[in-house]
Amino acid sequence: MGIKVWLDDVRPAPDGWKCVQWPQEAIELLARGNVSHISLDHDLGDDTRGTGYDVLLWIEQATMVGGFVPPVITVHSANVSARQKMIAAIAKIQRIFRSKNLLCL
Repeated sequence: MGIKVWLDDVRPAPDGWKCVQWPQEAIELLARGNVSHISLDHDLGDDTRGTGYDVLLWIEQATMVGGFVPPVITVHSANVSARQKMIAAIAKIQRIFRSKNLLCL
């Protein structure tokens, strides 16, 4: 069983989740492997350090070219427009993963 990562700068992580505040921290954990779930906020207080969407871009790239197996991804952002954009990105990641795995069968 992998770790569950909660990316948020304000809300505390649920019990059993590892809280990180910045996209780079989440990406480092994902790159190490063993992340089973990740829940993302979009607005993290300093857009120069990135947003939750940046984590999705990393997952998409890693899935497309690196054979990365994405964890279960959820969004807990209150930013409605960013949330919609993030949900669309998750759907794209899932399509990429499915298509790459179907090619291997």
